[in-house]
Amino acid sequence: MEIVFGRPKALTKVEFHYCPGCTHGIIHRLVAEIIDELAIQGKSIGIASVGCSVMAYDYFAVDMIQAAHGRAPAVATAVKRVHPESVVFSYQGDGDLAAIGTAEIVHAAARGENITVIFVNNGTYGMTSGQMAPTTLIGQKCTTCPEGRDPGRAGYPIRMSELLATLDGATYISRESVHTPARINSAKKAIRKAFEVQLRKEGFSLVEILSTCPINWGLNPVDSLKRVEDEMVPFYPLGEIKKCREV
Repeated sequence: MEIVFGRPKALTKVEFHYCPGCTHGIIHRLVAEIIDELAIQGKSIGIASVGCSVMAYDYFAVDMIQAAHGRAPAVATAVKRVHPESVVFSYQGDGDLAAIGTAEIVHAAARGENITVIFVNNGTYGMTSGQMAPTTLIGQKCTTCPEGRDPGRAGYPIRMSELLATLDGATYISRESVHTPARINSAKKAIRKAFEVQLRKEGFSLVEILSTCPINWGLNPVDSLKRVEDEMVPFYPLGEIKKCREV
């Protein structure tokens, strides 16, 4: 019997620790599928961030390094410069990338570092009980803003992809989601483009992916997917924000 669907070779057989309804697992699979399809497993090096994805080194069957909180782009930069023929990617959440790691991601993009960043945005600090993040939407309730985010006190959410797209060193920036099958297919295409940009040595690439956090949002998995569509997408519009050259 021919097997038409199975676990990507670039994923280990370790069971994910993510909460029910979290879409990190879908994103992991997409990254692994692209690594398989591009035949780069043997030369890929992943940088795990701190946050819900802190144990990514258990799930990807490639060389992995654990970075300090927010420092994944700096670690990825060092690895890529020492091993320029490797394919280097970081996997980061919004609390990691958009808060404590803001300087690292901005300057990596500004320098045009030839790395790929997978940026998972669920609008909250998922691992540490749901505090307000830089990406938390106005009015969204969190453990540190139980009445909802007030821009007068906490400022406005940061659209990181649009910010990074203004930098000359950034080659490819796209925002995707995985809340429907069609969006999953689109996200996979964007991830592939981001890795191809690196393989062509064209500079910095980043794919932001809107993700769910049912536990901290206080929603069931189905309603969490609906919230992505109804609340996140209007503020964080999907699509390619900075296009790379077509080949």
